[in-house]
Amino acid sequence: MQLHQIKPIHKHKKQKRIGRGGKRGTYSGRGIKGQKSRSSRRFKPVIRELIKKYPKLRGYKFKSHKLKPAIVNLDILGKKFGPEEKISPQILLEKRLIRKIKGRIPKVKILGTGEINKALIIEGCQISKSAEEKIKKAGGTIK
Repeated sequence: MQLHQIKPIHKHKKQKRIGRGGKRGTYSGRGIKGQKSRSSRRFKPVIRELIKKYPKLRGYKFKSHKLKPAIVNLDILGKKFGPEEKISPQILLEKRLIRKIKGRIPKVKILGTGEINKALIIEGCQISKSAEEKIKKAGGTIK
């Protein structure tokens, strides 16, 4: 079979021509008056109106899509964990101190709010300077 041998299965239907007299009457199925009845009707372009509503601000406006770390304070770690216990994002998730963000275990940052007197072992977490000093003072280790 070649292109010149292909034929349509159904008959060709002619497009309805409006406003040519005949059985459609004077208004030709368009109703009376108004923008929709005119031959050269012009509707406002909706997208253009939306564009015009946006503020015209200058400059580069890219915001990075980095996920913010989950924050845990030292006083909470002191209450929930015993001495010489290991702390990692996975363990914090199991103890429900943090939760998943968009289906992933987030990065964890430990802040130095509160006091701690237990020697804790911390792995795979970001730590603020004040928290690091307090953990080392209590006899804990950071890996």
